[in-house]
Amino acid sequence: MEHTVSDIDALVREEKRLTAVESHNEAWAEGLSAGIEADIIAEAALETAFCEMLRANGETAALALLDRMREKVIAGAFGPDQVRH
Repeated sequence: MEHTVSDIDALVREEKRLTAVESHNEAWAEGLSAGIEADIIAEAALETAFCEMLRANGETAALALLDRMREKVIAGAFGPDQVRH
C-alpha cells in the first residue's frame, strides 16, 4: 500500500499528538500525587497552552482554539464516557 505525503503527514501529526497526550497525562498524575487539585492543574495547563498559542500563532489562532474546545465541551466530547486518546 502506497502512502501519500498527506497520509504520512497525518500519521506523523497523530503520533506527535499521542506523545503529547502521554506527556500531559504523566504531568497530571505527578501534580495530583503532589497534592494539587485537578482544577488548579487544569487552569495552569490551559493558561500555558493559550500563552504558547498566542506567542507562536497570535490571537486569532488562540481564539480559534478556544472556540473549537468550547464546541467540543458543548458536544460532550470530554464527558466521563468518552475515550481520551
